[in-house]
Amino acid sequence: MDERFRRFVKGYLNSTEGYDTSGYLRPTLLGFREPFVEAVRSGFIQALADESFGPAEYERLTDIEFSDREILHAYLKDVYDYLFGDAPEQPMPPG
Repeated sequence: MDERFRRFVKGYLNSTEGYDTSGYLRPTLLGFREPFVEAVRSGFIQALADESFGPAEYERLTDIEFSDREILHAYLKDVYDYLFGDAPEQPMPPG
């Protein structure tokens, strides 16, 4: 998995920033250069497809716990849809 994706998740979806759903995350990401944005997009796609990327790895990056892989993947899909699709609001992680 690309280090730029890991840095984005660790820096912007962590236990402090991840709960701030005020709407800054999309404009922040899109303020980066295109190669970084594409690396984050690819990272989400890979994380959603990768059987080894589960709650334990996500918790190591963010300090946010997910009870199971399905709930984590639903959340990541929602974040992806917010960042790169047409979802109007950033989703809230559990807890």
